Amino acid sequence: MKIGLKHSAVALAIAGGMFSATGAQAGTVIYNTGDATTATVALGVNDEGHLNASPNITVNATATGLAYKFPDGSWRDATSPGCLCEGWGVSVNNTTSGYANVSVDGVVNLTAGAPVVVADTSVTTSAALTSLAGLSVKHAYSAADNAPGVLFKSVVTITNATGADVTDVKYVRVMDWDVPLTEFSEFVTIKGTATTTFLEKSHLDGFDTANPLGSLCDVGGCGYGGVDTDLTDAGPFDHGAYFRFNFGALADGESYSFTIFYGAAANESDAIAAIAAESIELYSLGQSNVGGPNNDGPTFVFGFAGVGGDPIERVPEPMSLSLVGLGLAAMGALRRRRRAA
Repeated sequence: MKIGLKHSAVALAIAGGMFSATGAQAGTVIYNTGDATTATVALGVNDEGHLNASPNITVNATATGLAYKFPDGSWRDATSPGCLCEGWGVSVNNTTSGYANVSVDGVVNLTAGAPVVVADTSVTTSAALTSLAGLSVKHAYSAADNAPGVLFKSVVTITNATGADVTDVKYVRVMDWDVPLTEFSEFVTIKGTATTTFLEKSHLDGFDTANPLGSLCDVGGCGYGGVDTDLTDAGPFDHGAYFRFNFGALADGESYSFTIFYGAAANESDAIAAIAAESIELYSLGQSNVGGPNNDGPTFVFGFAGVGGDPIERVPEPMSLSLVGLGLAAMGALRRRRRAA
């Protein structure tokens, strides 16, 4: 079923002349503690800043995207099984865009700089629009500030150094959830759509293009549903999460920054506690279909802050002890690694 759904989306896009698919590419894997032996969450980041990269550390996929270490010690991924469908795109003036998504788009109208990697703990990528010199996007990935045991953050900075003001600065982030242990049949939650003022479009089609000017959902309808609304435990189905933001105008010489979060926790309550700790304004959860929608297994997180919304979860009192323990362990391991370095 997964392959059929993927091929249907790709065939539709190719018929419309919107993108061409490419294979996996080399990238960087980072760990929330900086050490694979103590880490619980890992990210595989390509040179342009999208996920699903080599080397592969997982047992259920061919690339590393958003990976979680299960109790048996195996790394299992929630974005790369079956389809390397996770990506981002930027556009300005409603005329010019650049975007990257391994299996859906490839890399289109982006020129990447050399990534900056720090001791397996962080990676910063930069890419500029090839056809519009001076419009650049930086993604700075590292462990989150307040919940490093659960979440990575990516501080995204869009900079206009084109020599002229630009309007309708749009950014897309899209992913296909493939949550273990029931990859291609998961429950997906989205919260924060009504209060995120910069959000222009959201839905559940993880196979959509990352081109902000070419959403399949806008052109032909969104068969995956969940358009511009909150959802709780949608599925079980092969759902994803798509978010398109419009940050308005950006004067020459100005930048705009916001933060994306990726992560995973042992259960939903720890995931929600991490979301609250990082003041996340908009998020999606991916959970497996083991035991139905009320299962309390590993929960994967994809969220945003600095996108015109208010934090939508409150920090529990007291905060989850397991989350605090994970955060302290992650920070301690990171400090030890830095001292050793």
